Amino acid sequence: MNTTPNTSQEAAAERFARRVSARLTDGSQDLPYDISERLRASRMQALARRKVLAPVRAPARAAAPVVLAGGATATLGGGGGSEGSNWWNALVSAVPLIALVVGLFFISTVQDESGANEIAEVDAALLTDELPPEAYSDPGFVQFLKTAAQNH
Repeated sequence: MNTTPNTSQEAAAERFARRVSARLTDGSQDLPYDISERLRASRMQALARRKVLAPVRAPARAAAPVVLAGGATATLGGGGGSEGSNWWNALVSAVPLIALVVGLFFISTVQDESGANEIAEVDAALLTDELPPEAYSDPGFVQFLKTAAQNH
């Protein structure tokens, strides 16, 4: 029996479809009437669509890969297209990656500056305050701040 890969694939798909259909038919015995009627209508639509599309559909044929030789190296290409379009495709493919890296760098820089500015503000407030920095670590000073806040 001389079968082409296309017909054996179609036969395998047909066997699979029959098994799925049989399994669905067995499982649909316990379903309510309205659901089973919707399923029947959907099956009819699918069969009608398949009959309409089957003669129109030509067997799909994949482009064969091409081995491009350049000096001492060989590259597996998709076939078709010019040499310039390969560079263009590589450039277009790299643009989202470059945008991601630039965005992450920008976010990191902004966060670092923001953290440094906050620390600088706290340091400036401590150094320009009338109290020495050691006062903030004194437990009595914390109690003084609590009572001062309650009095206001």
